[in-house]
Amino acid sequence: MTQRFAIGPRETATLDTSGLRAHFLIENIFTAGEIELTYTHYDRMIVGGAQPTGAALALPCPESLKANFFLERRELGALNVGGAGTVTVDGTVYELGTQDCLYVGMGSKDVRFASADAANPAKFYLLSAPAHAVHPTTRRTQAEATPVQMGAAETANVRTIYKYIYAEGIQSCQLVMGLTQLAPGNVWNTMPSHTHDRRMEAYLYFNLPAGQRVLHLLGEPTETRPLWVSNEQAILSPPWSIHTGCGSAAYAFIWGMAGENREYTDMDAVPLEALR
Repeated sequence: MTQRFAIGPRETATLDTSGLRAHFLIENIFTAGEIELTYTHYDRMIVGGAQPTGAALALPCPESLKANFFLERRELGALNVGGAGTVTVDGTVYELGTQDCLYVGMGSKDVRFASADAANPAKFYLLSAPAHAVHPTTRRTQAEATPVQMGAAETANVRTIYKYIYAEGIQSCQLVMGLTQLAPGNVWNTMPSHTHDRRMEAYLYFNLPAGQRVLHLLGEPTETRPLWVSNEQAILSPPWSIHTGCGSAAYAFIWGMAGENREYTDMDAVPLEALR
């Protein structure tokens, strides 16, 4: 498990491209037959991915967690962006199709990820946050995620939002998790942009066609910084930073948050004319 330390807006304003990428971009989320984990010091969120291709992959407990097992003091969200697969939690098997989500509660000791077909492996995007109470392990399919249509063709941001783990959905201590799919011909997400002063956020960009990229914007509203992001790469977004992006083609992204609350609408809007 690698680590990313938190930095503030003053330090961020001095970074060049390589520095921005080193602090805010996670390039390797999915590795065949492996579990990748990155520990961030933004609300102690862990961001990772599991791509089982042969035998099931057991969720490890890195020594740096100083725990007896990974979820001793944590909760976990797993959202599948690959082929069909299963997550087995203390002997109970949960089937997850493409874009289905599973919340795994604190205290779960044995978590294993498997693919139904090694030739079309599942890809479980993982988010974990510290927990203070036990909530039941719960599956939610994409069909159950209450899709909401937003945006307009005139502003190139027609999109469907699927909410999985949040205040009115799957219950958690602080983890929030959902997915946004842009319609063909639409490229802008989260515009006008906003910040979450009470929560950090992580983005996984996926379903981006080969050769295409997303231009992700971060930083303070008056000191924005760009990052070019490839398919199945993740961005860390500090509470003080905007998070918005524009793709060279339509794409999808998973948004996940941890921090002060689980209210989806808790955001501080930034008008377009204020951006620099």
